[in-house]
Amino acid sequence: MGMAMKYLLVASTEACSGKSATILGIADRLQAKGIEIAYAQPVVTGNALDPNGANDNDARLMAQALSLPAERLGLPLLVLDAARTHDRLTGVDSRDYPKLLQDSAHQLPGDLVILEGGANLHEGSLFDLAIDRIAETLDAGVLLVNRYHPLSSIDLLISAQQRLGKRLLGCTINDIPRDRVESVQTTLVPYLEQLGIPVFGVIHRNGLLRSVTVKQLVSQLNAEILCRPDRLDLMVESLSIGAMNVNSALEYFRRGNNMAVVTGGDRADIQLAALETSTQCLILTGHLAPQPFIVSRAEDLEIPILSVDLDTLTTVEIIDNAFGQVRLQEPIKINCARELFGHHCDIDRLMSVLGI
Repeated sequence: MGMAMKYLLVASTEACSGKSATILGIADRLQAKGIEIAYAQPVVTGNALDPNGANDNDARLMAQALSLPAERLGLPLLVLDAARTHDRLTGVDSRDYPKLLQDSAHQLPGDLVILEGGANLHEGSLFDLAIDRIAETLDAGVLLVNRYHPLSSIDLLISAQQRLGKRLLGCTINDIPRDRVESVQTTLVPYLEQLGIPVFGVIHRNGLLRSVTVKQLVSQLNAEILCRPDRLDLMVESLSIGAMNVNSALEYFRRGNNMAVVTGGDRADIQLAALETSTQCLILTGHLAPQPFIVSRAEDLEIPILSVDLDTLTTVEIIDNAFGQVRLQEPIKINCARELFGHHCDIDRLMSVLGI
């Protein structure tokens, strides 16, 4: 590739695809090889759902996890929210963002600047900061992180290649259910390689990485905590619904791992069965208080019980949604991401494509 690339843009076709985890895994391995890394996230989304602004934590999290000094951490150029959009639409904000990007990125020291892209390829278009524009402005190569979907992954990658052309260095495919990994390796990967889209990593689904804390569920469900408020840091990897007879419920629960179990407040038999299996929290619907013996058993087993003012279907939808929007905040997840993505990414091949 002649000249070494100074900028690597890690992008994705949809939100929550594993960009941060990919960056952690790659950067960690590059640092181990003596390459100095800098990190920036030019465009961040101001998320109305998240008043604590988890987004500015992304940069802090990266800086901590990768032990980056302040001068190797770029500040966001743009926080996308309704006010900024309005200013742009009405001409109040007529700044030349590609120019601002160039100036700020060129100040970052290091052998390689890793830039984290927005939620998808077109986010930031209004400000002239969509992925292809960022790549063009900085002469950056793009690594596309794809969250596996049996039908749409290939279409998304082909259309990304049409949009990015030569700037697309390749992709990683992750969150692949274990029983699909082999078919991805034998059919999807060769097809992409043939199209000229190198696949740098094939990464299987990981329960811990997709997990959410009980505390996150409390806040999403607006739940009342009936016992063990001291155990809200437990990690929930799966969701089970206790709506059947107790024998089939027990069999179903035994197959689960680190579950949140949603059931009616009046179903003491199901609640007890859940407490005896790999349950991290009980979520009771219908606003009925559990029996005292259930609460005392949960106290002993250190399993929080939550009560919600919602029906089962809504509760399940909210929890499912929470699994889909996992953020790397807990140290245990950061280490897991670093291991998993570092181990499954072909770092030498990536380095040779980058020319470093």
